[in-house]
Amino acid sequence: MNETAAPAPGVAFIVVGAASDGFVDLVELDAAGVEVSRRRMPRAELAAHAATVAPETRWVWSDAFHWYAPLVAASVRVARCHDLRLCHAILRDSAAVPMPGPIRAATEWDAAAAAPDTTEATLFDWSDGPAGVPHGIDAALAEFARQRSALEGASGGVRLLLAAESAGALIAVEMHAAGVPWDGDVHDGILVGLLGERPAPGRLPSRVEERAAEVRAALGDPTASLDSQPKLLRALHRVGVLAASTSKWELAEYDHPVIEPLLAYKKLTRLLSANGWAWREEWAPDGRFRPVYVPGGVVTGRWASSGGGALQLPRQLRPAVHADPGWVLVVADVAQLEPRVLAAMSRDTALADSARGTDLYEGIVERGVVASRQEAKIAMLGAMYGATTGDSGRLVPALRRAYPRAMGLVDDAARTGEDGGIVSTWLGRTSPPPGDRWHEAQGRAGDPDAADVDRARAQRAARDRGRFSRNFVVQGTAAEWALAWLAEVRTRLSALPDVAEDRGAPRSGILQSRRAHLAFFLHDEIIVHAPAEQAEQAAAAVTDAAESATRLLFGDFPLDFRLDLQIRADAAKD
Repeated sequence: MNETAAPAPGVAFIVVGAASDGFVDLVELDAAGVEVSRRRMPRAELAAHAATVAPETRWVWSDAFHWYAPLVAASVRVARCHDLRLCHAILRDSAAVPMPGPIRAATEWDAAAAAPDTTEATLFDWSDGPAGVPHGIDAALAEFARQRSALEGASGGVRLLLAAESAGALIAVEMHAAGVPWDGDVHDGILVGLLGERPAPGRLPSRVEERAAEVRAALGDPTASLDSQPKLLRALHRVGVLAASTSKWELAEYDHPVIEPLLAYKKLTRLLSANGWAWREEWAPDGRFRPVYVPGGVVTGRWASSGGGALQLPRQLRPAVHADPGWVLVVADVAQLEPRVLAAMSRDTALADSARGTDLYEGIVERGVVASRQEAKIAMLGAMYGATTGDSGRLVPALRRAYPRAMGLVDDAARTGEDGGIVSTWLGRTSPPPGDRWHEAQGRAGDPDAADVDRARAQRAARDRGRFSRNFVVQGTAAEWALAWLAEVRTRLSALPDVAEDRGAPRSGILQSRRAHLAFFLHDEIIVHAPAEQAEQAAAAVTDAAESATRLLFGDFPLDFRLDLQIRADAAKD
């Protein structure tokens, strides 16, 4: 029962589940889902066994962080997996699934992603994983059978979506293990330059204290509390700044000597609390920033992060993202990802023509739709996010005339949402239905004797729902393209050879290798950490992967996803 031979011929899947007393169960299935063999082995032997499995075999497990993180820690790479938790969430809600009843009834799989303990002592322990997700073999086999059954007759690209989502789960674990190369000295220099020298415990840096003194002087109150919003608002009201909040946008509307130093103070304290010295000691103590990515953490399918602020890394700190000696960073982001996705989804060749080989917003201007790039950007964002007032409301009609197919797609999605319907992404991720409060508001407004306030509330809720649905289809499909891009990059980089052993320390590469690997992902941007001699190969992999992802999702539709790609020592934005 504890042998570690390679899978038998014909094995397409290996389902893994926890057993008692430190053992795991492995069940091998053929392509039809029929059991081929079953074995039990000590958990300590799983990594060695996984290293013998053919790359085309797909691992099926309850949750990637639970099962894959220990394998990565043992320098074992898995090529393919099926993450039951992530795939359950997609199939449960997808309108493309004709008979979702059994999936929806399996509520034990509804648990959302839970952040693992990222301390070194516990991250790769065999913990219970996300609360509520079953890890036993019987539960895994039953759920996998339900998911395979749900896919029978499913329309659209749901199968591709499940594969991409599961690949993303592998990548998230690998990028956490690899970490973002981080130069602590550069980070310290940035902090000192902006904040002043690191203060003693309980004190603020000198430049923060200077700004605080300026704010209090402008308020005429040397004891004013600047970190309590209610107290600060009262102090502002006393000097005639009648703001309802301390948001940057609202404060900027007032002309008063307190505004400039207060905004500067807020910016500095935000940097100090979010990415200051304490942050570096917790999240990047060893020359690596290790964010915890949460694939599918947003309802549209976008990733989230748990701790570390990976998705809010401020621009001024990006120079601290610095390649190891002998290595480089390949930094690539997609220009206007969501508008390009909208063109592809709607098959709007006019919008695709405006984007091909150029900045999409400049292309809109060249077609004479609007007068400036800024107007083009405002109009396009307004169309995708449902802005109906101000410059967006004025400019969107011009887009409707120039690009009727693209604008028709988001307008139709908005109308569906306003009516309480659901919408789906290109591959089949479906928006959640409106909740009970939404239906209650609409029901009250439908009463012939409804008060004006009830009707207004229902209209506002409907418009909000329409804006959500309008953006869901575009942002969700953009997330699908990005997942396909990531997966293609990962596959292409894994085919590169290790470089010579004297080129950097082993920890520079994922799974102790010395080859280019993914190090960071943020919606439409990736960073690859590569040995200098593999820089051009890594850049080609990133570029070719974007083209492959586009063909995979949108076939031969004539649209390019333009990359801003640079090979450099750090990730500072120009």
